[in-house]
Amino acid sequence: MSRQIVLDTETTGLSAETGDRIIELGCVELLDRKLTGRHLHLYFNPGRDSHEDALRIHGISNEFLRDKPRFETCTQEILDFLRGAELLIHNASFDVGFLNKELALAGIAPLVNHVDAITDTLAMAKELFPGKRNSLDALCDRLEVDNSGRTLHGALLDAELLADVYLQMTRGQENLLNMEESAAESDGPVRAIVDLRQFDLPVLRASEQECVAHETVLAELDKSSDGKTLWRKLPEMS
Repeated sequence: MSRQIVLDTETTGLSAETGDRIIELGCVELLDRKLTGRHLHLYFNPGRDSHEDALRIHGISNEFLRDKPRFETCTQEILDFLRGAELLIHNASFDVGFLNKELALAGIAPLVNHVDAITDTLAMAKELFPGKRNSLDALCDRLEVDNSGRTLHGALLDAELLADVYLQMTRGQENLLNMEESAAESDGPVRAIVDLRQFDLPVLRASEQECVAHETVLAELDKSSDGKTLWRKLPEMS
């Protein structure tokens, strides 16, 4: 059973290395490409104020976060939810960089040590739609995913939207998975059987010009193979 976690964060700013921190984490679970309804949604007290530019993006006030837990007190809950799954993250280097910084501050190994894989859906989108805008909003518009409720960035809402976007971008995998399931349930290979007797198939005979061209090719083959052309040995077809 394939388990995937779609993950998003909101932060106080753009640089974990200069002290910015995670203030919100949103995750939703997929099992075999189906949303299970399980999710993880946490707010954190970052111990510092958000930059004005970040506030304009996520709208999470510093006052709202004052009584929220510190990230390090929630690491076990977070890792228990993520452990062993493939993570799907849009612009993964940004979120993973922040998560690794938070884990390091808590004395815990980097994220890659706890999960099965990390997939960057932004890199996927760039391969599918080269030269186009591939922000989450742009992908929602292109793939007809309803994001009308997204006036501000929010980690859980963005994770839910990204899950829908990912499923739209990888629809071919769903068809392959369904074929594999059908094959596993059957006693042998799955074959599409069509009874051609139900069709009145026309017989298209070669024209005189095509027959001459064919004979010319056969003559050249006779010459190069010392008369061993296999086509000459086939029974004449009526």
